[in-house]
Amino acid sequence: MAPHWMWQRPDWPDFHWQAEALAPLLRECVQAQGQLLGMTGAVTASLSAQNELDALLQNIVTSSAIEGEQLNVGSVRSSLARRLGLEPVDDNPASPRSEGLANLLLDATRHFNQPLTVERLLDWHEWLFPDQTSDLAHRQTRVGTLRGDEPMQVVSGRLDRPTVHFEAPPRQGLEEQLQRFVDWFEASRHQVDLDPLLRAGIAHFWFVTLHPFDDGNGRLTRTLTDLALAQGEAQAIRFYAMSVSILDDRAGYYRILENSQKATLDITAWLTWFLQTLLRSLHTAMTQIESVLGKTRFWQLHRASALTVEQTKVLNRLLDGGEKGFEQGISAAQYQAVAKVSKATATRHLAELLEKGCLERMPGGGRSTRYRINYPAD
Repeated sequence: MAPHWMWQRPDWPDFHWQAEALAPLLRECVQAQGQLLGMTGAVTASLSAQNELDALLQNIVTSSAIEGEQLNVGSVRSSLARRLGLEPVDDNPASPRSEGLANLLLDATRHFNQPLTVERLLDWHEWLFPDQTSDLAHRQTRVGTLRGDEPMQVVSGRLDRPTVHFEAPPRQGLEEQLQRFVDWFEASRHQVDLDPLLRAGIAHFWFVTLHPFDDGNGRLTRTLTDLALAQGEAQAIRFYAMSVSILDDRAGYYRILENSQKATLDITAWLTWFLQTLLRSLHTAMTQIESVLGKTRFWQLHRASALTVEQTKVLNRLLDGGEKGFEQGISAAQYQAVAKVSKATATRHLAELLEKGCLERMPGGGRSTRYRINYPAD
């Protein structure tokens, strides 16, 4: 009878892939990674720490969101800020949950030189569920130990006719399988013919397929991926959050995992998806860093400009971009609403900002005239 799951094959877990097919995408990722690290060198220490905080926060929040859990963002930010030596931006108290999640990700990204062991993984699992005794949803979860003897399956559909999307290897022999993974993870770090980015993709797929715990396997898998990426960069500070890009394509993530776990040991398709997702993460981070650098250059040029509080507020909204940043420019009516000034004052303010070179008119005219930031040259 043909094996249904990859781990049932006699050559499990001897993964292989088509190197030539992955080479162009791998080059793009390496180039983007180098560009991002080069850009971060131009960021001041304070902005660098803030960007690191933002990336870590995004990683924690979105990794939980992939599993359908909504975290208290303010609490997680407070836990991270304290560990990074930054002042918290609000009064949200840190909870045991946020403290554990902050410990988990910072241990992976800042202590990347420490060896991975089964004991370290068990510690990570305890950090993931620090308030298990008071959390009804996780009260039956075995914390800090491997899963029980019952089958580990991911199912959907009716109770009487479920669809099994994934089944993990049986509990018997799991200790040996996990130890084999850990031994490979440590040895492969020094394997010169294995690209660090491919190693991160293999580690992600292998660990999530083992599914060694009752709960939290996805979050620990993505933490392991962060550890592998940090080791590949040989530095602890990270400015991109891969979990954000995974969340953006959550359906695609689960689909490629399911298809690959039912296939042969050729994981080219999975590694292609992994590298494409990593590349999107790197490009997003570069866009964010460029926005920070552009804002810094803008205020360096206009630091001596005599701007009103209202003008500064609107300019910062435009510089920050995002959903509330008026990507299509700002009109006089929108300026009036944001700055909370009269129509006449809004018109005068915009004229002053044009004269000082802070804004420029966008194509169009009349009542539809819109204005955007006049960025200084690099």
